[in-house]
Amino acid sequence: MRDIDLFTKLLGLERPWSVESVTLDPGKESIDILLQHRSNARFRCPECGVALSLYDHTPPRKWRHLDHGSWMTWLQARIPRVSCSAHGIRQVIVPWALPGVRFSMAFEKHAIDTLLEADVLGAARLLRVSWDEAWGFMERAVARGLKAKERRIIARLGVDEKAVAKRHRYVTLVCDLDRGTVEFISDDRKIKSLDAYYESLTVRQRAGIEAVAMDMWKPFITSTWKYVPHAGTKIDFDRFHIMKHMTKAVDDVRKTEHRRLYNDGDDTLSRTKYLWLFSEENLPERNAEQFARLKAMNLKTGRAWAIKESLRELWKYRRKGWAKRFSKKWYYWATHSRLKPVVKVAEMLKSHLANVLSYCDHPITNAKSEGLNSKIQTVKKTPMGSATGRTSRLSSTFTAVD
Repeated sequence: MRDIDLFTKLLGLERPWSVESVTLDPGKESIDILLQHRSNARFRCPECGVALSLYDHTPPRKWRHLDHGSWMTWLQARIPRVSCSAHGIRQVIVPWALPGVRFSMAFEKHAIDTLLEADVLGAARLLRVSWDEAWGFMERAVARGLKAKERRIIARLGVDEKAVAKRHRYVTLVCDLDRGTVEFISDDRKIKSLDAYYESLTVRQRAGIEAVAMDMWKPFITSTWKYVPHAGTKIDFDRFHIMKHMTKAVDDVRKTEHRRLYNDGDDTLSRTKYLWLFSEENLPERNAEQFARLKAMNLKTGRAWAIKESLRELWKYRRKGWAKRFSKKWYYWATHSRLKPVVKVAEMLKSHLANVLSYCDHPITNAKSEGLNSKIQTVKKTPMGSATGRTSRLSSTFTAVD
């Protein structure tokens, strides 16, 4: 089989296109494939699809195609243009590449597969493309994915914010908790950040929202109340965020108590920070004996930790009445502990209790959206100061869009 016939079959070319010549350059280890079309071929207007005669050609252009071994392969052609009475002079769409892109569709597919398995710099090295070109593959893939997404009703949403760079730069992340997919990413964590998502939904889609898991960030609450019908019964304050507040309270108590003890020459709480952050069942076995001794002491930190562990029981209830009864007992214990950080969390829970107890109606958490954090963390570690909000949004959507 001649090389022309071979590459015609490999490229899947159909009339009026064919391979005119194949040139090998051993010095550059490259293959140049010149493509041509029939002289009397007719082409369709890319706007309206009307078949028209050839008007003229663009200057010769090149597209990067799949490598053959270590040899880089390039496609070359002059793109035909047609003159449409409705849309004027337009370039036709060639079958091997997307409009305005200098890579064949086969190469783009290979590049996307590579990017899904490696970070951007690693993929760029493997593909022998620039960093910007690698991000271009991702941008086009995300645009195609979002365009192809069906407009479906998403019953259970997760709303969260993620830090994407230094100086408190955030993005707002909206996920479908049932499918585990990213639905929307927006700059910052303001009211308008989440408004943009709700405004993109139809009235029917907004009415179909059954529950929204989020933390107690006021802009998210305000936006959801504004757009989601009966939001007061649908907002579910995420237990992981609540426990994060409580864990921080324990650590604040430890810091204060450690300073006081240390000043008195007592280093009991030295190097114990992470022991108090564990839940009881996750405590490493090697630390069990040491932690048992600490709990047996009359420490404020020990009391704070016990209050924290007790709070976890709240999410085991399935009936609101029993959950409410438990919360009252817990609130009394926490507020009478005389531990300011713990009291602060208790007051916060009381003021948002209705939507904390919403968990009994729709037991959802932001665990899936939290799982996307590792992907954003990877972007944050990208060198050359590239971890901007734009690249973080793009990477998150590229790796998780449905």
